[in-house]
Amino acid sequence: MAPTQELVTAALSTVIDPEIRRPITDLGMVKSIDIAPGGAVRVGVYLTVAGCPMRDTITRDVTTAVSKVEGVTGVQIELDVMSAEQRKELQTKLRGNRGPEKEIPFNQPGSLTRVFAVASGKGGVGKSSVTVNLAAAMAASGLKVGIVDADIYGHSIPRMLGAAEKPTKVEDMIMPPVAHDIKVISVGMFKPEGNTPVVWRGPMLDRALHQFLADVYWGDLDVLLLDLPPGTGDIAISVAQRLPGAEILVVTTPQMAAAEVAERAGSIAAQTHQQIAGVIENMSWLPCPHCDERISVFGEGGGQTVADALTRILGARVPLLGQVPIDMRLREGGDEGKPLVITDPDSPAAAELRSIAGALSKRSSSLKGLQLGLAPRR
Repeated sequence: MAPTQELVTAALSTVIDPEIRRPITDLGMVKSIDIAPGGAVRVGVYLTVAGCPMRDTITRDVTTAVSKVEGVTGVQIELDVMSAEQRKELQTKLRGNRGPEKEIPFNQPGSLTRVFAVASGKGGVGKSSVTVNLAAAMAASGLKVGIVDADIYGHSIPRMLGAAEKPTKVEDMIMPPVAHDIKVISVGMFKPEGNTPVVWRGPMLDRALHQFLADVYWGDLDVLLLDLPPGTGDIAISVAQRLPGAEILVVTTPQMAAAEVAERAGSIAAQTHQQIAGVIENMSWLPCPHCDERISVFGEGGGQTVADALTRILGARVPLLGQVPIDMRLREGGDEGKPLVITDPDSPAAAELRSIAGALSKRSSSLKGLQLGLAPRR
């Protein structure tokens, strides 16, 4: 049976754009379909921009999909680039007519995305490792997840996720790279090659955060995680202003010195009126290589101390969500861009992180912290 336009179009509708995560037929990316009498098919495909980093992936996926159509004897792909008008139409299709002021989609009354700001009092407690592995665990469970690397000066999320691709710009809309089914954006993706530092003051940090939230096309996320810099500086304040509905996750170690600083980082919620989702204690213990004992390298009780202190300060229960043991593979996975919850999901550290991710993924039936879009009436 000779292939038909309808069959080829149906096959193309199964091809998902790797950046936008929608069928290329819905995005106006199919330029033409030509079928020769002998069954050879030539498909014209529009790329969003010249030099699109996903061109090879799109070519491969289109070829594979069309080749499966009965009667097709060969597939040829011809790539073209959208015009400025077509890109504007695509932007309107994805984001609607929002006008000149760019809005943060997660602040809209209809948003169902849960936003978690992962904070710590000081550096070196494994906050970024926890963020990456929580995101990977959630994505592996079927949720649509994104990460904003809001640690502008100490950005490390791209390496930990193995996200080597650069973002693609479509008009004034940024398509974030995807790694391990997680959409991710970081200032490190926009820097020139090399490990050059970011030297910005407060207003530029706030502007960068707003662009990450408003200019990036996130789609319909279930969860957005923000990896914050340590402490209570400019970014923490900007997150409270830009995302008042974000819930704070406090990461600490068992060490009392770290716990005291983490308590201060979480206490910002009392001033910003944000909700604290809970405390995560990282590096809780080390399995003894020669016995069944646990070695408390950094002491004990820091996580529970922070949770209890924040409960007293806020007047609402702040739970200790979990205690993640020390595991060399957690560090190695971060260096290699392979989260431990994916490479070794049954290891003690990964199992604890997956348990925490599962607890955070369950939406409470309470209305506390939700924006209802109501206004007082005189």
